[in-house]
Amino acid sequence: MQFYTPAEVADILKVSTDTVMRKFSGYGGVIDIGAAERGRKRRYRTLRIPKESLERFLVESRVA
Repeated sequence: MQFYTPAEVADILKVSTDTVMRKFSGYGGVIDIGAAERGRKRRYRTLRIPKESLERFLVESRVA
């Protein structure tokens, strides 16, 4: 199984890494690696996006 980083997906979709993080956070099949917020520290988050999830996202977001 092939996985992409948010930066790689951002390059493919021609959008920012922040946009990829928003769109794929909670998306089916995406692996969310990181720690929850603690006190005043911002949440650390890393996503790994499977090729199948990216392809499904592209099909679902295609405009007819």
